[in-house]
Formats: sequence, C-alpha cells, structure tokens
Amino acid sequence: MIRFRLRLADLAATSFAYSPLQEAVLSLRMWTPHARRFPALRPAFEGLRPAFEQLAARPLLLALVARRRYWVPDFLTPRPAVPAPALREELAALRATDPARLRPGIEQTFHPLGEPVPPVLADGLRHPALLLADLADALEAYWETCLLPQWWPRARTVLAADLAHRARTLAEGGADALFRGISERLSWADDTLTIRRGGPWPFAPDEIPVDGRRLLLTPSCFADGVSTMLDRDAPPHVVYASRGLATLAERPPPPAPRALAALLGPPRARLLVMLADDGPATTTELAHRLAVTPAAVSRHLTALHAAALLDRTRHGRHVHYRPTPLGAALRAGNGHP
Repeated sequence: MIRFRLRLADLAATSFAYSPLQEAVLSLRMWTPHARRFPALRPAFEGLRPAFEQLAARPLLLALVARRRYWVPDFLTPRPAVPAPALREELAALRATDPARLRPGIEQTFHPLGEPVPPVLADGLRHPALLLADLADALEAYWETCLLPQWWPRARTVLAADLAHRARTLAEGGADALFRGISERLSWADDTLTIRRGGPWPFAPDEIPVDGRRLLLTPSCFADGVSTMLDRDAPPHVVYASRGLATLAERPPPPAPRALAALLGPPRARLLVMLADDGPATTTELAHRLAVTPAAVSRHLTALHAAALLDRTRHGRHVHYRPTPLGAALRAGNGHP
C-alpha cells in the first residue's frame, strides 16, 4: 500500500483532470489478453480492430503493455497540466521527456513482474532519443487512425461527466465521500489517503507527504481499480476507473417503460431512462446513442429540465444532464417496460 499525507491546504488544492494521452496509452490494453477486464468496451474496440491491424507501429505499441499485469511505462502518461488538455499538448510534453528516463521507466514496468523488456523496446533503448520520438509518433498515428474519429468524442463526454460528479461529491460530502466513492481500495483517515494494492510492487509501503504538490485525480476508461505512479518521487497522481462506462458499450438505448412513455412521451421518457441508468451525459452523446440530431435532443432535455426532472452541470465547454431526485424517483417507480 501507499499513503499520501494531505494537510488541509493540500486537500483544498486537490484537482481533477482527464488526459487524452493517458487514454490512448491505457487503451493499448484492449489489444492484449487484458481486454477481458473491460467487457463493456470490447465490442467497440473490435470495431476498431481493422484500423489497428493496419498500423505500421502496431508491434511497438503492443510491446508497451506488460503480460502478467497491465502495467505501462509511467513516462508515457505525464501528469496533465490542465483539466482538459489537447492531445497535441500532451504529445509535446512527451517528446520533451529526458531520454535518460526511458530505460528506468521501461525496466520498472517489466522487471518487477519477472518479465524481460520486449526485444523491440530493448533494441530501441540503444538510442533512447530515437525510441522516444518513435513512441510519440506511434501514439499520434494510433490516436488519429483508431481513437479520434469515433471513440474519443464519446469517451471525452464520459470522462468530463465523471470529473463534474467527483468535484460535486467533494464539495457536498467531503474527502471521505469522494475517496470512498472512487474505489473500495481507497480510504481516508487521519489526513491520510491510503491506496491498497495487491500483486508485485517495486518499493516498500511508504508514506508520502504531498507538501503543496497538489494531488491530481484522473479518471480512465481503462482502469479497473485505482493506481498511482510507480515513481514515488513523482507529483501525486491517482488514476481510477471512470463512472458511466456502460454508455460506451455498443448497444441500443434502453426502452422506456410504457407508463413513463405515456406520461412524458416516448422520446423524453427514453432520455430520462438513459440518464438515470447510465449516468450524466451531454446533448451530443445522447444524440449519438439515439442516432438523432443534437437539436432534437436539446429540445427534449430543455423540457425535462423545465419540469424539474433533470439538472444541468457545466464542465468547461460541456453541459451534462442528470436526473433530479424527482426524475430519479419517477424512473424508479416505472422500472418495467
């Protein structure tokens, strides 16, 4: 386990962000046997497989994920500098990484697991600056070809909704409610955040003072628990499984119960069901799932909001809708089609 000691000022400065580069790197797990950990995401990634198979850098990308556990080198996922960075900004930070970090970062990914460094990476480490450039180029090509066209617009909505939810939980329920809601592996007591982890760990349990470095919490679509950087001297950064992943599954929207549809009309009833069952979403995400225009969805959301059945929360440029207690109760009272 690892413990972060947070003073009151540290807790107040705790921040939230999502990272396109982190999601690109961690999504490489979906092309390995580790994909079984994410059954809801597998259908969507099977649809991306033809594009992935055509990537020239596919062997290099696959080599980044350890076999025994789904670890990846930490230097590939630098801590986001802003809550919603653009991939080009994160790739620029990656390309500016000191090449001397590559060998320890790669070895630390594989050696604690009893695995050798994959040959394509071991060969590249003879010229670390060139390997770093190749890795950045490979991730950029993977993003542009496989993730950006369809996956990222939907995933970004889920991650932004999670950030809004966590910030609201911290404001309304405090640190205990925040950390307990993220994962059962997190616990908060005596001004200390404890992360319990199983399996091999490259250093002994330790207590790390945050000391003004700001704890950063980052949701991911490709985490099934919580993790932190393997380098204990790195700025404090916790990655956790995002809420709302069911909305990314390739499946039709749920049918609206007959009684609810009779009361609200079928389109509005279906929207209320989707938001109650799958969590907050934006107009664009709902329109994508329903295969209709955002303008059509917006009209229905406005009507549901006016009827006090939905709340709206703005996060950056995005507005997320979720049921009010009245809307949730209405959905719960109409649980059968």
